Amino acid sequence: MLSVKNISFSYSKSQILSGISLSVKRGDYLAIVGESGSGKSTLLKLIYGEYDLDEGKILWNGSAVLGPKDKLVVGHGFMKYVAQEFDLMPFTTVSENIGTHLSNFYPKEKEKRIKELLKVVELEEFSSTKVKLLSGGQKQRVALAKAIAKQPEVLLLDEPFSHIDNFKKQSLRKSLFQFLKTKQITCIVATHDKNDVLAFADHMAVLNNGKIILKGPPKKLYKDPQYDLVAAFFSDYCILNDVIYYANQIEVSGQGSIKAHIKHNYFKGTHYMIEAETEGQIIYFNHPFPLDINQSVLLTTKESL
Repeated sequence: MLSVKNISFSYSKSQILSGISLSVKRGDYLAIVGESGSGKSTLLKLIYGEYDLDEGKILWNGSAVLGPKDKLVVGHGFMKYVAQEFDLMPFTTVSENIGTHLSNFYPKEKEKRIKELLKVVELEEFSSTKVKLLSGGQKQRVALAKAIAKQPEVLLLDEPFSHIDNFKKQSLRKSLFQFLKTKQITCIVATHDKNDVLAFADHMAVLNNGKIILKGPPKKLYKDPQYDLVAAFFSDYCILNDVIYYANQIEVSGQGSIKAHIKHNYFKGTHYMIEAETEGQIIYFNHPFPLDINQSVLLTTKESL
């Protein structure tokens, strides 16, 4: 188990994180979410041992994760960290990069492992391509495969799909997270994308101004966001009578008590999201078809999801 116990950290005199506590069981996936500058990347670097803590401690299976003050070389053998800048060798092939840290004493096993990982990150056809010729998204996939080549116990990922186009993201998420779960690799991901979280994460923690304001299973936080910041991470929302409602919790009804005027229609594929105004406030709701601009409608809310 990875345990983060009441840690705090500052750059010079500027406090970045304060009183952070987390625990992640072996094989679980924890998502760290929050706005830019909330401390997500710094938290990953602290867990990796890149910085020294001001307060608190970080433990893996009861043993302390040490920082540069106590450890000459940053990092730990059981842990891999994939940052937003990729540590790759540009003039060697994709396969050579992935196999960098795999033993040459067992060539057949090494080749089999590389092929397995090429499949996980969907780069089989680029196995012999030099990394310098790849796109940013392809390089990111090579970095992911390289990080899991020796099957670490803990994997830290900082915005792991940020460079990958939408044509590949969904299938890659499924492939990678299923692989990590099968191999019981503990995974902590810093992300701003709800699609990295909802279908895959076991738990999530929301950072705001260097503190965790909410943590728990994604489904629980989605259903009860408590803060507008959390609701905004998941979907379009509004606040009516101090209650947070997602767009799918508001609907047109002749029995509704909320009178609104239609401002815009946004096509979402399976439905339209409608922007409307009520008593000077902008609200959003879903509807099967577009509504006439300036049309007046009555709306009602659904309390439960």
